[in-house]
Amino acid sequence: MLIGSISKDPPPHLMLCGATVDRVTTFKLLGICVSSNLKWADHVDAIVSNAASRVHFLKQLKRAGVPTRDLLHFYTAIVRPVLEYACPVWHSGLTVGQCNAIENIQKRAIRVVYTDSDYEIALIVARMESLKDRREMLMARFFKRQVLSSNALLHYLLPEQRDNDTVRSVITVHQETNTGDLTEVEHSPVVKL
Repeated sequence: MLIGSISKDPPPHLMLCGATVDRVTTFKLLGICVSSNLKWADHVDAIVSNAASRVHFLKQLKRAGVPTRDLLHFYTAIVRPVLEYACPVWHSGLTVGQCNAIENIQKRAIRVVYTDSDYEIALIVARMESLKDRREMLMARFFKRQVLSSNALLHYLLPEQRDNDTVRSVITVHQETNTGDLTEVEHSPVVKL
């Protein structure tokens, strides 16, 4: 697969053991569909299709008279993980339409479980969040564990932690030298890591 502007003027085909390696525009890597344009349409289509087939089984369970609590457990254990798998990788690249397509699967599942309830009310009753809120929470948790933690593998990517007292003193000196003029530095937040 060629990614980016290199695909406009591609290099010669790669040979491996005398055979030409095929070029693809999409491939599946650890359960995630990666496209050469780095868009997530193929991945979203795949997870929505997979989850929709599982919602069908949820309908079958409802027809069989399975209690609401067990239907919710089926949804959270079997359907929702398909929609959230590796979401820190792809969530920030979704379009509004893709977010809505994913959320519609949860709406369908909740409609199966709570037939006569509004989606928002059913989420409250089920003590669940929207999938977008869950993905954002999962991304924040991933960032805290895999980047911010001092023993995390990605921690070295962050700049050294600033001493907040030094930052405040620099801002104070800057304010005093500007004789009351408002500057961006005065309003910039102090970031605590």
